[in-house]
Amino acid sequence: MPTDWRKTDQRLIRRGELILELSFVKNYQNELDTMNHGKEGRPYKLTPTYIQFLTAFRILYGVPYRQLEGFTRSLHKLIPQLPSGDYSGLRKRSLDLNPDPYRHLKETDEPITIAVDSTGVKVRLAGGWVERKHGKKKRYVKLHFAVNVKTKEVVAMEVSTDDVHDVKAFPGLVKEANEKRRIACWLGDGAYDSGDVFEELEARGIEAVVKPRRNSVLSIRSSVRGRVVREFQELGYEGWAVEKGYGRRWAVETAFSTFKRLFGEHSLARSMDGITRELVAKVSLYNMLVNM
Repeated sequence: MPTDWRKTDQRLIRRGELILELSFVKNYQNELDTMNHGKEGRPYKLTPTYIQFLTAFRILYGVPYRQLEGFTRSLHKLIPQLPSGDYSGLRKRSLDLNPDPYRHLKETDEPITIAVDSTGVKVRLAGGWVERKHGKKKRYVKLHFAVNVKTKEVVAMEVSTDDVHDVKAFPGLVKEANEKRRIACWLGDGAYDSGDVFEELEARGIEAVVKPRRNSVLSIRSSVRGRVVREFQELGYEGWAVEKGYGRRWAVETAFSTFKRLFGEHSLARSMDGITRELVAKVSLYNMLVNM
């Protein structure tokens, strides 16, 4: 199907409008009054919607918190109703947002096919805790995605250190994805070629389209995996890939490519908890943007 470039163009333009969406300003004082009603001690000055706006701006442009403080000062000059913030307050409120990465998923009851994989995210500023954990300065974490191959939405995610094999992240991914969607088919590369993976998917009624490793042999430990390996050997890779639609797995690579173009290939946080929170916020924004 040919690409409708006019719709694509308008969608990208709309993303730019969304970055500076200031409709929350109209209800700012009412929101602030509700927040401070009955509050003891120092009252809030910045509303949750304003913090959400600033967090989205910081993530999309990779702005450090001190520069974000300067941004709020300039914004205050243009819109006096919006107060300026300080570094520590902005950081604390931003980290406390705890956004739902799946809030912007489209509603559907249809069974879907998902593609899964992982990618590395650089953590240039996190050398301290990485060195303490690993004994040397590894500079990235792994981001695991389960992606709807049709919509490119991320329906499940996991964040781990770079020594965690994809199979270990599998239970969390499949559980979370199954809670959000009716999964009909699971597409994965050879990293998911494990008897436990095949057995779990079989138990959940999900078709496993997982490429067996090149040196795979029939195993008595998993009859489910044995059937897949036998079929793969009989059809050969090309025949098996065509029959199973394995090429749809590239949807997850497309999602990773889009994600890194939008948000870069690194995290600005310094701890594993901070990195996880930052990546969750980015996935929330990603799902919102792909559904515009």
